[in-house]
Amino acid sequence: MPTEASHKLIPMTTFVIEYYSHEGYADLQTLALMNNYANFLKKPLTLGMFVPVDPKGNVLKMPKNYTIWKTLEHNNGTDDEGVGSDEHRMYQKAEQKCFFEEFRIDYNGYSVVRIVANYDDSIELTFNKSDLRSPTFKDIESFTVFEEIYLTHAALKAIGIKK
Repeated sequence: MPTEASHKLIPMTTFVIEYYSHEGYADLQTLALMNNYANFLKKPLTLGMFVPVDPKGNVLKMPKNYTIWKTLEHNNGTDDEGVGSDEHRMYQKAEQKCFFEEFRIDYNGYSVVRIVANYDDSIELTFNKSDLRSPTFKDIESFTVFEEIYLTHAALKAIGIKK
């Protein structure tokens, strides 16, 4: 479950209003952040933003004992020196590219993949395996209709927010 410190995906207008209510002025750094967030919202929504996928877009299965392996200090994902198989490291690198927290595969069929938010089963998306895109949501901005979507460190970094 995401923590209270987690950042939520919000519409651009909400982002601007909330940011200005705290800052009260616009400097070059603020304008750059606004521009970064706008560009982030325009990115096409893809399966790899939610769950780990390989370079071809195939869903990766979580390696055996991965959850325990990941908690070990030397497997923090900052280098390739960690103990473990290539499968563990490949999964970890793919996981670190995801933009949205706490999604799981609900169905992985021949032509579609369906994912669901762990914290709310009503948040469900389907992706075509041919192009790994959602027929329902074309970009991240269209996905802001949900109130409880949490951003990962990778998403925050892409936006320029330091956590």
